[in-house]
Amino acid sequence: MDTTYIIAALLIGLVAGFMSSMLGIGGGVVIVPALVLIFGMSQKMAQGTSLAVLSFPVALVAAYNYHKAGYTDWKIALLMIGTFVLGGYLGSKLVVGLDMTIVKKIFAILMIVLAVKYLFFDK
Repeated sequence: MDTTYIIAALLIGLVAGFMSSMLGIGGGVVIVPALVLIFGMSQKMAQGTSLAVLSFPVALVAAYNYHKAGYTDWKIALLMIGTFVLGGYLGSKLVVGLDMTIVKKIFAILMIVLAVKYLFFDK
């Protein structure tokens, strides 16, 4: 790995962690496009790499800070954990068999829907 590669990866991690914890968006919204654009990864490689980064460390630290500030509904969170794991398993099994163009389109549609919601329908 050359220095530029290492610096770019560190900056992507910093920005994604910052945006994820600040906005509650999940760092994948930042990491996946950055890995595709900056490192030229395939959509599937970027998604897998993003999940490896996000899975535990960011979630733990960010959840702790939100909990300390009183912004975590643990009843709902605990209800969602099991189905989140199941959904993650099923989604990952499905996506590895899909054509790359379909995966890119699904991701792009999600990004557009989120952008429209936040720009025009958020209170």
